[in-house]
Amino acid sequence: MTDPRTPVVVAARRSPIGTAGLSLRDVTVDELAAPVLRAAADDAGVATPGHVVLGNCMGPGGNVARVSSLRAGFEVTVPGMTVDLQCGSGLAAVTTAAALVASGTADAVIAGGAESASTAPWRLWPPSEGAEPQRYSRAPFAPSDLGDPDMGPAADDVARRFGITRERQDAYAVRSHERACATAASGAFDAELVPRPELGHDERVRSRLSLDTLSRLRPAFSPGGTVTAGNACGVNDGAAALAMVSEERRRADGIPGLTVRDWETAGVDPRLPGVGPVPAISNLLRRNGVGLGDLGAVEINEAFAAQVLACCDALGLDEHLVCSEGGALALGHPWGASGAVLSVRLFSRLVRADGPGLALAAIAVGGGQGVAVLFERVG
Repeated sequence: MTDPRTPVVVAARRSPIGTAGLSLRDVTVDELAAPVLRAAADDAGVATPGHVVLGNCMGPGGNVARVSSLRAGFEVTVPGMTVDLQCGSGLAAVTTAAALVASGTADAVIAGGAESASTAPWRLWPPSEGAEPQRYSRAPFAPSDLGDPDMGPAADDVARRFGITRERQDAYAVRSHERACATAASGAFDAELVPRPELGHDERVRSRLSLDTLSRLRPAFSPGGTVTAGNACGVNDGAAALAMVSEERRRADGIPGLTVRDWETAGVDPRLPGVGPVPAISNLLRRNGVGLGDLGAVEINEAFAAQVLACCDALGLDEHLVCSEGGALALGHPWGASGAVLSVRLFSRLVRADGPGLALAAIAVGGGQGVAVLFERVG
């Protein structure tokens, strides 16, 4: 019998994902998050959650989860916590919420992530004597003597190390857009979206992307590299949220959901961060006695085609099974929200569509980490 404290996702919503500087350029991160938090809570019938947990990595600082929670109209008594695991922040928020529910600390938590690259503040290192302050685009992922590459050059290194060709990367990117277009046309995104006045659909998806078009693009990060603007994700704005309750509460409500069966976070060489999901997925599946063939759906965040393909090759996973309705190469990668977006997508595929029983979400993290979560449909 399932433990009554087992955490179960019973609602999942997300904003349309915008391209930085375009439709959502004036929407702050808490303004992005608030309606999505509210929608997930309302869908689940959770008037007052026990906690709000939100992933974010480039926002204005402070406690984005608390500001977003109050903006969403939750009671002032509801605590909020912001999680920063860089690109893994949204998925880390999901696992933190699962731990809160499993421990009995709360029987309902709203968790997710939000990122507004458009409104993220500029950051400056303090000036040294006689020098001007220096702007920086990100904090260090790792100590420089261990290797602290930006994600683009690191993706080129992954492609070289694992033998991922330019042609294979481009083909994967085209497939991601084709799948996202088909999913949008079928209406399968509709139930998970919380449209905004500025944007009612995912802004990045391209319906006429071709291999010929992508083959003309130059390397974006390294001379002689194979990663381009076409087979890499964009810079994006977006938010996603899940309502998570105890199995006891789910059963009492008589609704289906996604059990958070287990999760894993693992570290790898900081110079090859894109393969962080490999040990996280391997350890997680081994611990739970689950094989790749047991998984009915797999979502690995498509920051770069090269890193997803390298992960698939290392795991022995068929690349065609990953993000079968389109992934971040087409939809976009709002950093702190992307792990939560993966979870929303799995909720739609398994629960809304009465899909397969077991599913996996995983994401790579700058600095050489990976996060993986195993979900199981119930009810």
